[in-house]
Amino acid sequence: MKKIVCLILAVLVALPLLPADRKRVAVVLSGGGAKGTAHIGALKVIERAGIPIDIVTGTSMGSLVGGLYAIGYNSESLDSLVRGLDWTYLLSDRENMGRQSLTDRRKQNTYIISHGLTLGKRNANDGGFIKGRNISMLLERLCMGYTDSIDFDRLPISFACVATNVVDNSEVDIHSGRLPEALRASMAIPAFFSPVRKGKMVLVDGGLTNNYPVDLARKMGADIVIGVTVQDSLRTSEELGSTLSILLQIVDFNVLNKYEENVANTDVHIRVDPSGYSTASFNSTAIDTLINRGEAEAMRHWDELLALKERIGVAPDYKPAKLNPLIPSVMTERVHVKKIIFENMTPQDEDFLRAKFHLNRLDSISSKEEEEITTSMRTDLFFQTATSRLIEERQQLDDGTAGKAGDYVLVLTAGNRKTTQVNLGFRFDNEEMVALQLNANLPLKKTLIVSSDLTVRLGKRLLAGGELLLHPRTLRFTRPVLSYYFRHNDIDVYYKGDKEYNITYNYHQTTLEPVNISIRNFCFKAGLRWDYYRFGNKLRSDSSRQVEFDNGHYFTWQAQMEFNSEDHWYFPTRGGRFIARYAYITDNLTRLNKHFGISDVSASWRKSFPFSNRFTFEGLLYGRLLFGSDIPHIYGNIIGGNCFDHYVEHQMPFAGLGHLEDADRHFAGVQLQGRQRLGKNHYVCLLMAVAQHASELKELMKEKTLLGGQLLYCYNSLFGPLGASVGYCNRTKKPYFYINLGYVF
Repeated sequence: MKKIVCLILAVLVALPLLPADRKRVAVVLSGGGAKGTAHIGALKVIERAGIPIDIVTGTSMGSLVGGLYAIGYNSESLDSLVRGLDWTYLLSDRENMGRQSLTDRRKQNTYIISHGLTLGKRNANDGGFIKGRNISMLLERLCMGYTDSIDFDRLPISFACVATNVVDNSEVDIHSGRLPEALRASMAIPAFFSPVRKGKMVLVDGGLTNNYPVDLARKMGADIVIGVTVQDSLRTSEELGSTLSILLQIVDFNVLNKYEENVANTDVHIRVDPSGYSTASFNSTAIDTLINRGEAEAMRHWDELLALKERIGVAPDYKPAKLNPLIPSVMTERVHVKKIIFENMTPQDEDFLRAKFHLNRLDSISSKEEEEITTSMRTDLFFQTATSRLIEERQQLDDGTAGKAGDYVLVLTAGNRKTTQVNLGFRFDNEEMVALQLNANLPLKKTLIVSSDLTVRLGKRLLAGGELLLHPRTLRFTRPVLSYYFRHNDIDVYYKGDKEYNITYNYHQTTLEPVNISIRNFCFKAGLRWDYYRFGNKLRSDSSRQVEFDNGHYFTWQAQMEFNSEDHWYFPTRGGRFIARYAYITDNLTRLNKHFGISDVSASWRKSFPFSNRFTFEGLLYGRLLFGSDIPHIYGNIIGGNCFDHYVEHQMPFAGLGHLEDADRHFAGVQLQGRQRLGKNHYVCLLMAVAQHASELKELMKEKTLLGGQLLYCYNSLFGPLGASVGYCNRTKKPYFYINLGYVF
């Protein structure tokens, strides 16, 4: 009998150590934007201490880290994830144009703002500067297996997050639904990100009502709470010296709601000092520092964490099982697709996508391919919103049977069609000063799909015009185009470094290109162009050469081929760009001034060679040859600047030559560039150029060689390249300084 009693007592003593009867532990993660990456460092220490986690709650960035942790992303995988993401891209609506045409890619690298409008219909994604489609796509992929509507208590770790309903400023605790949507709602910073609409609720960042939701964890049954916060101290009157600092102070006051009482209700409070960093500090240095600070601060609570294990009811050497996501390499691994569902699309839309992406033969898909499909839906099919998600096949079956594990259904969902797409570009340089360019693309739906593209540019060079593009359904990659543009140019032309003349002129151009084939990296177009020039004032220096500009009209038969495989429009590290053009210039479709017309042959080939992940060598071969008599001066060769056709047509770049200079009718050049990347977006470049030009082709190599060099610094900003350079050329024998901000147009 005594032995039985002793055995019962031993069992009763041991019961608190059994996992089934231990206390429930919650980890609570506060909001804080980029500062919230510090949570990952704290989670590393909590795992190292062997603390079991039963519940995770979070707000904003805390909900993102906590939600992913709840489905198996341990601290190690979260660390690798946040360091490898392109946050500049994610925190924008910039399209991934890798599979789009060269025309679409050129437009993306011209305008800094692009916004779709649907007149007469409310777009559910409106309400913020950023719609958040890139971060939403990422969340859909990371949460694969949990993208259907589910109870968050059924996740590997019970989870809940906080959002704010701005209709009545109430706290909304999210315990179920689509996990990616819940995370997106919790981090929807008002005005910056568009809100998430659920029924009559309009959900934004939960930090406005409960930035550190310990009370939510207690309601879910937490006996012990370990909390991590990244709250800044409030600014003093001396620190409130700018509009931004005042706005941030208002935000910090809002997130103090419930903060003190929730801190008091925390068993172990790990407060990470985020000083020096803000909610937008998503650069690699900041992320590395914040993760390390989170780990260091959690280590200061090491003894408290170990002491918790006895209170929890686990052995000192207890280690919980390590969780992993359903698909550990979800961002790179291909997922098997059983079938595809198209939502809110016409049969013609479906046929287009099936043909362009070979969907009838698709058996697996990567995250990059998903993104390319949704980009095409917005760009080619003109949908305001386009999303994709992967759902396990068994979640799609309604007959009670279970689908095969590992098979997924790809669901492509389209929103309303856009009435127009509006694009805005801004540029500054010390040649043209300020320029603005506005573009609008409007689809016109008839028997054929027709779209119109209108462009207006304001500045020293004025432009207004547009084009009509046909999109025949049977010829998917051909876009016949009819265009008209009016230009007013005011340009200075130099000769050997001295200003020779200034000229203003109006230029009308109409182009018909029945052949306009564009397939990803390749473009070929051919047609007929009509030009009319009317010259105004011409101011000439006393020593200038006699150069005549006559009013007149010209007809040009032209064909151009372009191939571009470069990985970046402005700072490529690999790939090449080749352009070849032939034009036959006349004044009556066959002849010019009763003679044969002018043959215009031009080509350029640029190739990049990466020597390391930071240094790239780039070579450029280019030239233009003109054959014929009585060549109008407006069609002559112009060299100078950094870009082709920038200020005037037929302009060719030359390192060290900043102003526009006339060149002879036959020109051939070589330009070499060494480009070193510093940090993530800073570049230092050294350019050297060599060229020959002559009035007769046979004399090309006999004339004096042109030599130039340029040292350039560039920052790849959200508004386009920001650069400053100094150069020298033996034609001008003068140094030249140049600054610019913005994309080239």
